[in-house]
Amino acid sequence: MNSNYYKLLLLGGAVRLYFSQTSLAPLIGNRVEFATPLNSFKRLQEGVFLLQQGVDPYSGDLVHESPLLLKALSGILINYAQVLPLLYILLDLCTATLLCLLGHTFVKQKLQQQKGECEEYAKDTEELQYTDEDKSHIPELVLLAYLFNPLTIMSCIGLTSTVLSNLLLALILYSMVKRQLLICTVLLAFETVRNLYPFVLIAPLILLFARRSVPMGIAIFIIFVTSCFAVAGANFLVMNSWNYLDGTLGFIFFFRDLQPNIGLFWYFFTEMFEHFRTMFLITFQLNATVLYLVPLSLKLRKEPLLLATVLIALMAVFRAYPSLGDVGFYLALLPLWRRCWKFMAHGFVVFTFFLITLSMMGAFWHLWIYAGSANANFYFGATLAFSTGQIFLITDLLFAHVKREFCLYNGQKIMIDGEEARILLE
Repeated sequence: MNSNYYKLLLLGGAVRLYFSQTSLAPLIGNRVEFATPLNSFKRLQEGVFLLQQGVDPYSGDLVHESPLLLKALSGILINYAQVLPLLYILLDLCTATLLCLLGHTFVKQKLQQQKGECEEYAKDTEELQYTDEDKSHIPELVLLAYLFNPLTIMSCIGLTSTVLSNLLLALILYSMVKRQLLICTVLLAFETVRNLYPFVLIAPLILLFARRSVPMGIAIFIIFVTSCFAVAGANFLVMNSWNYLDGTLGFIFFFRDLQPNIGLFWYFFTEMFEHFRTMFLITFQLNATVLYLVPLSLKLRKEPLLLATVLIALMAVFRAYPSLGDVGFYLALLPLWRRCWKFMAHGFVVFTFFLITLSMMGAFWHLWIYAGSANANFYFGATLAFSTGQIFLITDLLFAHVKREFCLYNGQKIMIDGEEARILLE
């Protein structure tokens, strides 16, 4: 890492430290766009207090963080609560550093891959290929995209546990590109027991480490499942009870809290007749997990990191309790695919969607909850449009990748009957 990266890290930390000392921090900590029943700092505080008092935090329906993290943070929350914002800032800076190192390693691997394939590339594709300049440029873009994204900044100053989730996901992705199978699998198991949805990342792990070896793929899956049981056992040792499973994974799967958020679940299940709930609950959870897993894994079998990026983005859209901090994380991964940007056709549309819907969310929430001049339909309309914008972004990235791969081998200009043809994906 060069000196520019350290300057950006210091500046990013300073921005977070400044805003953490303002009245914005507690405001963000109470906003439904950032704080959900899963990542709320107030609920974390309540869980630590109950644990210290010898009361099972999962006997009610308020605490949904894993016992290991409650135990790990209890000492800091009780004895050093005043330095907790600094801890969250340091964790966020660690995430940014890991993403920067991820970008550097990724570009190096792409350059090595290109050396072996360059003879097969068409002549007019130089701008589609990674260059030596990308080894410094792309990591810097990733760093900028994470450190100075308002979504990640506000998620950090609001003390949401999304900061911890982002750190674990960054560690998983970095372990993937460094080919550290055991570390990657254990971290993925820990995050799966916390938040359920990351288990889909086992697909890019198997594609990366097993390649075409079926026994190796089965072995990786067995290691992952064993790690999940080990993490669950460690949580049991903390609580001496299995109640936490229903309070964490069960709470996520059965969607028991209808508090509004930026996702799609809350409005639908508020209006749902009870006797239809189970069927649609399974449908929604399948949509958030395995529905896209097989087709995407088949299409992106040669690009495990892109597959992981897309799966993380889909999790941020379709999970039961999403937050804007989840969105900020996958947006920071987009510079890795800078060489696909040429073919992304909906950048302005997506930017407009994001800008307008994020502005409307706060306004509609105030009109609904405080002014009483609107209703839930207004707020859900804004969140639905925001999710639509994210889907536009994800599909645009996938189409751009497919077009880039085609043009690398066939050229950017394809002549038919002496005229330049136009490439369309239908």
